[in-house]
Amino acid sequence: MHFHSRIYGTGHPLIILHGLFGSLDNWATLGRRLGERFQVFTFDARNHGSSSHRDEMTFEAMANDVSEFMAKQGIESTFLLGHSMGGKTAMLFAATFPTMVDRLVVVDIAPKEYGRVHDAVMDALTEIDLTKYQDRKHVDQALSLRIHDHATRQFLAKNLARDESGRFRWKINLRVIQEHYAEIMKGLPSALRFVKPTLFIKGGSSNYIVDEDAIAIRQMFPRSTLLTIKKAGHWVHVDAPEAMYKAVVRFLSNQ
Repeated sequence: MHFHSRIYGTGHPLIILHGLFGSLDNWATLGRRLGERFQVFTFDARNHGSSSHRDEMTFEAMANDVSEFMAKQGIESTFLLGHSMGGKTAMLFAATFPTMVDRLVVVDIAPKEYGRVHDAVMDALTEIDLTKYQDRKHVDQALSLRIHDHATRQFLAKNLARDESGRFRWKINLRVIQEHYAEIMKGLPSALRFVKPTLFIKGGSSNYIVDEDAIAIRQMFPRSTLLTIKKAGHWVHVDAPEAMYKAVVRFLSNQ
């Protein structure tokens, strides 16, 4: 695998895993700030950003990618933070390779199965003919017919790139993501266990983690705590960056 990555600062390693349709750019601001205390590593997941495209898109494959990335960077053990899809990857990696994870932070995702919450987004991205558009403004206008939320469109627009002829293309491997969408939404094995300190961070305005999830979380992560950050949605690090920063530093510094 080729991993498109970025590194901030020095100190104990902290690897950050982004969510579905995201990239390392989503964590640039917070990663740079956390780099004042840790050596922060961000990288594009497979089939995202500028990392390798592969036909396999499972959590097992993505967890193995983390192991490969750590080996290439010479990291023996790390703090690990994952958001959404990256959070599920982080959970599975920590349980599979517990000696390689010192502390775990999971942002706004539970280990359960989720419904098809991204169908409208995938349909919009699949059906738009990017060759018709010359600038991002008109791409945004076309997407707005299917995706009404401006913030969501801004997030997705980070996946726009131009090919050698100057035409727009999607950086994400949309075909493989669509083919494996059910796999990405499935729950993690109930027998999964990680017994080191774990922090779950929930956006107060998000429904990705609900009260009923606490039982499974505590069973799989017995040394876990759940923190709710008010006035934040699913993208906690965007909606409440200061509260997110303080929560992560406080947890990771509590040795």
